[in-house]
Amino acid sequence: MFCHYHINEGMERIRACLVAVALASLFCVAHVRSSASDHRYKAGDEVPLYANKVGPFGNPTRHTVTSIFHSVPQEKKEALGEVLNGDRLVSGPYRIDFLSEKDAEIACKRKLSKEEVARFRTAISKDYYFQMYFDDLPFWGFFGKVYNVGKADPSDCKYYLYKHPVFQIFYNKDRVIEINVRKDTRAVVDVTGDEPVDVDFMYTVKWKEIDVPFEKRLDKYKSSSSLRQIQWFSTLNSCVTLLLLTAFLATILMRILKNDFIKYAHDEESADQEEEPGWKSIHGDVFRYPKHKSLFAAALGCGTQLFTITIFIFILAVVGVFYPYNRGTLLTALVVIYALTSGIAGYAAASFYCQLEGTNWVGNLLLTGSLLCGPLFVTFCFLNTVAVAYKVTAALPFGTIVVIFLIWALVSSPFLVLGGIAGKDSKAEFQAPCRTTKCPRDIPPLPWYRKTLPQIAMAGLLPFSAIYIEIYYLFASVWGHRIYTTYVILFIVFIILLIITAFITMALTYFQLAAEDHGWWWRYVVLGS
Repeated sequence: MFCHYHINEGMERIRACLVAVALASLFCVAHVRSSASDHRYKAGDEVPLYANKVGPFGNPTRHTVTSIFHSVPQEKKEALGEVLNGDRLVSGPYRIDFLSEKDAEIACKRKLSKEEVARFRTAISKDYYFQMYFDDLPFWGFFGKVYNVGKADPSDCKYYLYKHPVFQIFYNKDRVIEINVRKDTRAVVDVTGDEPVDVDFMYTVKWKEIDVPFEKRLDKYKSSSSLRQIQWFSTLNSCVTLLLLTAFLATILMRILKNDFIKYAHDEESADQEEEPGWKSIHGDVFRYPKHKSLFAAALGCGTQLFTITIFIFILAVVGVFYPYNRGTLLTALVVIYALTSGIAGYAAASFYCQLEGTNWVGNLLLTGSLLCGPLFVTFCFLNTVAVAYKVTAALPFGTIVVIFLIWALVSSPFLVLGGIAGKDSKAEFQAPCRTTKCPRDIPPLPWYRKTLPQIAMAGLLPFSAIYIEIYYLFASVWGHRIYTTYVILFIVFIILLIITAFITMALTYFQLAAEDHGWWWRYVVLGS
């Protein structure tokens, strides 16, 4: 309600830039889709099969796929987003030709050493699974099974390694529609002991024609109807929360403010002479500049950029760019949009910093550029070191790190500087509706529930209750084995979250000012975050 500091000038300069960012993002992301072929095959053509990752089902850590066969796997060239996502595709151990059926075809004859038997036994005990892609269609499978003979002692368990997968492939004319894999439970190898084992790895391929169109072959990976009903019910619950909150603000806050404004409109002179408690007594301190204004402006600029990135990501998601298992598209879009929107962060930070009568706008730009990238870089160094130590595929190669650095140095940083120059030259002025006193007023002691940390906890309660269902499915998609596809519902929930957060922030800021605490700038930003 006291936010007269919004940037009102110079927006025409960046409207064209925003349109260019959207078009560039759409162009860059559109070319991430598979370009290996048009997914059309003739009888006898080899259909690409790639192995992606191996890891425990309870912890989707991506380990490097190593072949147990004699042939050295050939790595597939991947886009930037696929590498960031931890995908390391290598040629699969099975050759599958279009419409060519195979029955118990020998893939490899291998004598497993004692060390390899122990590794397979450990993998089976930890429910290790593999992920492969057949014509860009993902499928999963387990390495083996544990058979407990009924005794509680784990040493009495039997460990069996699957050696014969059966591929059931469905096609429509010259295109692959679906693939399922099952294990022949009769074809297993006992790896309970520590002695070497001779294994004949086999596979079976069966083809069946169906009338499902190629455009709908990814529908099986999308959310089920029951899941969507749960999400729509959660969205309805969020709307009810929003309505209740709006009614509360309308009946409580607006009535109080209306009475105050009417009183001051009828007797403005007497109101100036009387010393009344509450927010009216600190009108000369409300618009006093915040402490650490350079950091405040940098945080405002980074927040503006993150909000812009979120909007662009939602636009791409709603138009269908992030279809199921379009590998790495989301991360590619994040990198591209972040680099292209750095100018927005520079403009917002420099413009507001100059409105606060700041003089070191160059230092402010450096702070803006490092406020988000700095913590991200430190976190990346730590996580990448851990990934390298554990030899998982989430570890980024040196070449990818160089590419990201070049994008930051050659694209993001110049846009940040150009935006900062435009913001510095925007000549925007901070216009407070009332005069600020020279000496700040003392803030009276506040009860514990009106201090910063309790206010933050209270501010996050209602927004969290409105989005916790979607948060669950998002986390299940990021760290689990689900696939998130209901972006329209997520966008609606995001809008509800923005409105609820704005209402809660305004209400708590009013209560803070009513307690004669005029240090509202930083708390307003923290509560709104």
